[in-house]
Amino acid sequence: MLQFITHFNDRWSYLDSVRLALEGGCRWIQLRMKDATPEQIRPVAVQALQMCRDAGATFIIDDHVHLVAEIGADGVHLGKNDMPTDQARAFLGKDFIIGGTANTLDDVRNHWRNGVDYVGCGPFRFTTTKKGLAPVLGLGGYESIVNGMKSESIDIPIVAIGGITAEDIPSIMATGVSGIALSGTVLSARDPSSEMARLLSML
Repeated sequence: MLQFITHFNDRWSYLDSVRLALEGGCRWIQLRMKDATPEQIRPVAVQALQMCRDAGATFIIDDHVHLVAEIGADGVHLGKNDMPTDQARAFLGKDFIIGGTANTLDDVRNHWRNGVDYVGCGPFRFTTTKKGLAPVLGLGGYESIVNGMKSESIDIPIVAIGGITAEDIPSIMATGVSGIALSGTVLSARDPSSEMARLLSML
């Protein structure tokens, strides 16, 4: 599983990043526009949703549960300071995907009890795309969490996130995680869609 988290830079807009990821073969897009209002996010989300529908891709919106329900996105990803995942499940019902952010085994355990569909676990290393970072996990952190999950029979997909580069992917996947989430490493490439295709081939 490879998830793309939208980003922007001097060359590419949020919608450009969606298009480039889809062109490269990614089929899981999360629209993250931190510090933007729902009014700013809505028009971008509507266009991104249509792009994902045309490509047969899953479309997730970061944080904004009500917007997910309003436009009919596939689901929501919730950080530690967003709506609690159990409240989101109660609001959205069983037909929407809900992902939650985790940094520890205890976080994963709580998300599992709350019925989330996957966990974004990180950060792997320091990343400039996220403010207020939790402690970095590194390979040992993922190994510890995955082993703890096995010992407690917690069966939920774990997606590694946070400053991950192409060179990191083999060693991170070897820890037993289910997938990788990427943002800046794709968009900063000379040819982002080709880079996405290369990353997918590594998985």
